[in-house]
Amino acid sequence: MSIRYPRPLRPGDRIAVTSPSSGVPEELRARLDVAVRAVEARGYEVVLGDCMDGSGHVSAPAADRAAELTAMLTDPAVRAVVPPWGGETGIDVVPLLDFDRLRDAEPTWLVGYSDMSTLLTPLTLLTGTATLHGANLMETPYRTPEGLLSWLDVVTVPEGGTFTQNSPGRYRSPGWDDWAADPHVDTLRLDTPGTWRRLDGDGDVDVRGRLVGGCVETLSGLAGTPYGDVSAFARAHAPEGLIVYVEACEDNAFSICRTLHGMRLAGFFDAADAVLIGRTAAPDRPSLTQYDAVLDALGPLGVPLIADVECGHVQPHLPLVNGALGRVVHTATRHEVTQTLA
Repeated sequence: MSIRYPRPLRPGDRIAVTSPSSGVPEELRARLDVAVRAVEARGYEVVLGDCMDGSGHVSAPAADRAAELTAMLTDPAVRAVVPPWGGETGIDVVPLLDFDRLRDAEPTWLVGYSDMSTLLTPLTLLTGTATLHGANLMETPYRTPEGLLSWLDVVTVPEGGTFTQNSPGRYRSPGWDDWAADPHVDTLRLDTPGTWRRLDGDGDVDVRGRLVGGCVETLSGLAGTPYGDVSAFARAHAPEGLIVYVEACEDNAFSICRTLHGMRLAGFFDAADAVLIGRTAAPDRPSLTQYDAVLDALGPLGVPLIADVECGHVQPHLPLVNGALGRVVHTATRHEVTQTLA
């Protein structure tokens, strides 16, 4: 199964917004408006869906969320779909999606991270459509640090195009801006120095393969099911290799250790030539750190384990395209990932 890439966006294209998981509460609607204007400032038309209610933990009944997402992804006038953010239980949408219809439709960019991983990864695994693990809409107004790209940059890359991103060497200490108090904030407070680290030993890493992955807490529910069959995807692209990336949102080190063990036993990492681990602010435990948890669960793979990659819930965010050909280089002086949409 070859990877299908959406055509690159150009000014005038339509970007649709829906909440397949959590919607936006009234006190954050001003931030939503600012984020929409940031996308419109790039020359795009933005349309909001009906599934946006933020009064509960999901924006609408599962059937409604699945129908709206499917309609947007199969509408030839829509070139990208982005949520305001993730959520908690978007997994209820997965079995309601018509993957045959999505496979037959012209590919459209689906963007996001966190609970959106629950939808991004199955879409790539089951239809071959590339999806974009990048910042959600509410974070889009932030200025992109040097070395990284915005998701709005990535969706303009043509098929066959290549782009390289480098670790900025700084990140934001735990915490988020108060968007209710200041909906216009657009500057990331990257106040802490830090870059990638190899967990499994010393030595340089230079590895290539198809990229696939997402949030540990949400993707783990799909591991071992037809919606999270990374092994089958790897077999279909065996000559090219596989780079799996994962990132923890909030679970403590014991929970992450158990979850990663379970994902490994379900075959999620079987074909990985390397695993990238996103930087996390999730808590350690007195006898087990988040790094220890990864080593305990994934060390038996015998492949490079590169941690503190900027692909998780700690700002800034390094966009990764599920399905793209990746090359990861990690040395004392280079911390970069190159992606080719081929």
